[in-house]
Amino acid sequence: MVVGKSIRQGMWPTYGTQQVKILSEGTAVSKPHGGNLVNRFSNIDPSGLSSISISADLANDVENIADGIFSPLEGFLSQQDFENVVEKGRLSNDIPWTIPIVLDVDESTASKIKDSGNVLLKNPDGLGVAVLNVEEVFTFDKEKTVKGVYGTTDNSHPGVAKTMAMNDFLVSGKIDYVKRPENTEIRKFRMTPLETREAFSKAGWKKIVAFQTRNPPHVAHEILQKTAITTRDGVFVNPLIGKKKSGDFKDEVIIKSYEAMIENYYPENRCKLGTLHTEMRFAGPKEAIHHAIMRQNYGCTHIIIGRDHAGVGKFYDPFAAQKIFDDYPDLEIAPIFFPAFFYCRKCLTFTNPKVCPHDEESREQVSGTKLRSLIQEGKAPSEFSLRPEVAKIILSYDKPFVD
Repeated sequence: MVVGKSIRQGMWPTYGTQQVKILSEGTAVSKPHGGNLVNRFSNIDPSGLSSISISADLANDVENIADGIFSPLEGFLSQQDFENVVEKGRLSNDIPWTIPIVLDVDESTASKIKDSGNVLLKNPDGLGVAVLNVEEVFTFDKEKTVKGVYGTTDNSHPGVAKTMAMNDFLVSGKIDYVKRPENTEIRKFRMTPLETREAFSKAGWKKIVAFQTRNPPHVAHEILQKTAITTRDGVFVNPLIGKKKSGDFKDEVIIKSYEAMIENYYPENRCKLGTLHTEMRFAGPKEAIHHAIMRQNYGCTHIIIGRDHAGVGKFYDPFAAQKIFDDYPDLEIAPIFFPAFFYCRKCLTFTNPKVCPHDEESREQVSGTKLRSLIQEGKAPSEFSLRPEVAKIILSYDKPFVD
């Protein structure tokens, strides 16, 4: 395991239950959400089982369940848990959980698997990755679901549109993970909670700040991270890899950009890089809680929550993702709230409205929209917005954005 400036992952081991327990207790810096780090790996033989195909996003969800990233979930939500998450943002046992993790199927599939017991789940490449122990098949109210999770029924919201297009039946049950997909250039950065916890322990970190991102780092991101770890041990930069909307940066652009930033602008053993393979839901405040829970399972003690975290368009108040933490005092990961940072030509530094008295003319705002526009024109943004090493990498791509 590399514990220097970034963490790369090669082969993935299979862990037994007892080994998981020992490792998690021996290296943890924060307790897993719900108290125990879930492990759903199995050596069962899936031969002869009927199968259904699942999307790449669902395949990621299944793997995240198996690795304990979604602890305490052991499978897809039961009807009772699902309804409780939608209505209250908690599981039926009152443990915080804000994003439904579900498997949707059509009526024909629902009828076929309802009494089948076990079903093999195949990823888009046809690889059987997990066995689902079918417990329930139920319908759900889509409008109630989107209102509860996204706070809106507006179909222009990407999460609402996806939910409304889902199949009408949900299947619950625990999963047994049987086969990981082949390693790829991007997947080699993927980390399990066992690996992050071990890496943090070896580095001597006890106070770890998580940084959620789906973009290459601009300088304001770097300042946020460095400010957060001034009185803590290190930052775990955890880019989200998965389905994105048109105009987002491609995964490889994000990874290479962060490698350049860490290599050139971080001291040794203060920043680690590992990817999180799951989709953006754009659920704003509800997703901020979900992001915090996953990082707690990785072993992080703190998470940076900035302006409009996990937002999209103008659906959420810019600071709704910070305010929602008042409703979840029982989370064991602590949020770190930041306003928007900018460069002030009079202060001669990056700062924020709380400490800078100068007017807008003195401030150079870091705008994602402006950065995208300059990059599309083939122009390098100001060094106050983007480090030259990062700009060089992004501009080296003919198409750095998702179509």
